[in-house]
Amino acid sequence: MSKKRLGKGLEALIPSGQIEEEANQIPVEFIESNPYQPREDFSDESLSELVESVKQHGVIQPLIVRKIEKNRFQIVAGERRWRAAKKAGLKDVPVVTRDFGDREMMEVALIENLQREDLNPIEEAQALQRLMSEFDLTQEEAAQTLGKSRSGIANSLRLLKLDREVQENVSRETISTGHARALLSLPSKEDQKEAVRIILKEGFNVRQTEKLVSGWKERKRRIKLNRPSYRDEQIKILENEFNNALGTRVAIRPQGPEKGTINIEYRSLQELQKIYGLLGKDH
Repeated sequence: MSKKRLGKGLEALIPSGQIEEEANQIPVEFIESNPYQPREDFSDESLSELVESVKQHGVIQPLIVRKIEKNRFQIVAGERRWRAAKKAGLKDVPVVTRDFGDREMMEVALIENLQREDLNPIEEAQALQRLMSEFDLTQEEAAQTLGKSRSGIANSLRLLKLDREVQENVSRETISTGHARALLSLPSKEDQKEAVRIILKEGFNVRQTEKLVSGWKERKRRIKLNRPSYRDEQIKILENEFNNALGTRVAIRPQGPEKGTINIEYRSLQELQKIYGLLGKDH
């Protein structure tokens, strides 16, 4: 396939005047899904309006398919229409058959979804990565083929460097691609996940997220300084035991790995005498 831009979608494949005269009706059961379909979400809710339209008017725009054997076709473009036709109970659908190779099928399916904005950003990035990997394309070649900018391809692919949990938030649109791109500057995937939890809890916009990320190292340093260590926690436990045993406030002050001071508070001579007695001295 030549490295032409396919940005015109269906018209780049079949001139509009040829579609109706070339379309044939074939049974829906002869057709199967595109193995290179980049879209993962075909929920009943997203198809409901199209199903109602198909029930009333039928499938107006033909599907593009390739024949793989007798009475067996794979969808190149038009999978939503095919799914809607099955749900609407149609027996036949109009198709235009084309002799496409695997790469062309993948390109057309990707372009069709991009034009209709059917893909979420992660699905788009995964489809681009698969196209480039399976057919050994550079970012520049992928950009020329799909009619996109090289920087747009690069920015899309960068989303796949995010932690899986973060990618799922992008797919569900609980955070935007602007949020996601800001998170790419964080040093680890654990930091990315922690930052997403903060973003969702605080309702941060992209600018606030960028500020959070830019101050991330300082924020982590402050948390570390304020977080008690295991040794601090053990000393706190000992202080509480002394407090309970002596009936007064006791403060342990470490002055190194193995030494320090113990401060015992008393508020009267009688209390001092009591503490002295508890330590094993009656007089």
